[in-house]
Amino acid sequence: MRKEYDFETLKKAEPKYMKRLKESVTMRLDPQVIAYFKRLAKEMGLPYQPLINYVLRDYANHGLRPSANWDELDAGST
Repeated sequence: MRKEYDFETLKKAEPKYMKRLKESVTMRLDPQVIAYFKRLAKEMGLPYQPLINYVLRDYANHGLRPSANWDELDAGST
């Protein structure tokens, strides 16, 4: 081990995994949705947030679109 180090010559480390980091977002979900994913995650032995991410990523990767009638949903949530 050296007695002194020259930190001026250090280069910033850029880990290879940095490209795969997730972005933090805030979402408002219905309590029933959260309860469903928590229950499912517990059955599968997984944390519920990565499970939600997996389901959404799978949905997006397959180019799926919601089949719901948004006008009916909006009327029921007010």
